[in-house]
Order: sequence, then C-alpha cells, then structure tokens
Amino acid sequence: MDAARLIEATRQALARARGVADIVAEACQAQALAEAVGSRLAVQGSYDIRAAARGLSEAGGSASGALRQSALYAGGLRAAQLTELRDPWRALTDLGELLGEVGIALVGVACVCDEDAVYWMCMEAIDAADETSDRVGGLLRRLALRERGGAA
Repeated sequence: MDAARLIEATRQALARARGVADIVAEACQAQALAEAVGSRLAVQGSYDIRAAARGLSEAGGSASGALRQSALYAGGLRAAQLTELRDPWRALTDLGELLGEVGIALVGVACVCDEDAVYWMCMEAIDAADETSDRVGGLLRRLALRERGGAA
C-alpha cells in the first residue's frame, strides 16, 4: 500500500481515538510509519537524502517498547503494509502533519491522566514525535534544495 494511504488511515484512526490506549497506539503507528518511510527512502532515495532518511528511520524507531506493545494489541503495525512510496514529498508532508496531530493528542492525554506511568509515557512519546517531525522537516528541506538545483 502507498505511504500516503497509510498515513491517511492513521490520521483517521487518530481522529476516531477516544481513549488513552487508542491515542497511544496511534502515536506508535505514526512513529512506525516514519520508520518505514525513512527506511524506504534510505534504500530507494537519491544519494543526497539517504543519510537524512536513515535518521528519520532511526527517529521513528525510537518509540518506546510500551508504545509498540499498544499498537500491537490494536491489531499490528500499519507500516508493515507499506509497499510503495510514489510521492516522497507528499508522504513526508503528510507524515509531518500527522506527527503534529499526534503530539497535540498526546498533550491532551498527558494533561488529563491521573497515572504517573501514563503521563511519562506520553512525555516520552511527545519527545519522540517532535524529534521525528524535525527529521521529516530536514528531509523536506533537502528535497526542496535538490529541486532547486542546490546542494543538500
């Protein structure tokens, strides 16, 4: 399945998520998508973006074990269905937007949770989403430079 479709599916699932567990699971889904998109670009992308793509993959893979477990309980990682990356610019733009939405949703959860463990898991997930979003932004800048004919 194309990355853009998987990102949109995750965005819709995040919008439907109502409970803490569902929001945390969708945060993990977004991180896993970032890891998969980064891995795909690191292998198939142009030479000038491969290192940045590996960085995105590593940042996406940095989600904690607790987050990964939440997503696995929710039916597995959507990122495992990634077979195509037709439009890297669109996929990265959509992924950046999704990560922003994830961060907002996690802040909402952290603000209302009563359990310290959930609060700190949310803080860790917010940091991971922020780092991943920064990597997405860096890749988009590299792609824009390449389009304009500049050095990345």
